[in-house]
Amino acid sequence: MSEKVKIIQSSGKRKTAIARATLRHPAKGQIKINNVPLHLYEPELARLRIQEVLEIGYHPKLDKCDISIKVKGGGIMGQTDAVRIALARIITKFIGTKTVEQAFREYQDTLLSGDSRRTEPKKFGGKKARARRQKSFR
Repeated sequence: MSEKVKIIQSSGKRKTAIARATLRHPAKGQIKINNVPLHLYEPELARLRIQEVLEIGYHPKLDKCDISIKVKGGGIMGQTDAVRIALARIITKFIGTKTVEQAFREYQDTLLSGDSRRTEPKKFGGKKARARRQKSFR
């Protein structure tokens, strides 16, 4: 008789990027982002930032887990941060110890709680959100 597969889902948001992560245990130990294995994910800086989370929250049980992440919206680094948040949340949910959660909080508090900052909307009378046409009275 085969083992019962444990499935955990989580999500992460950053600006307009949304990442949805699914963890399956037991499995082969693969991590895929939009069906691309993590070791092939580009750009390199984004891959390194995602691997940071895996190193901080490392646990031997994670070697037998498949993690699949779908991410859309936003730019490259917004998507990267959304993936980091989803990964940190799914790891803390799966392992369920205070030490892992504390390690994430010590490293960067936004990994578990998220970052609520958004771009300010553009207003009339200017080219950007705050910039206005300069006036000269001479």
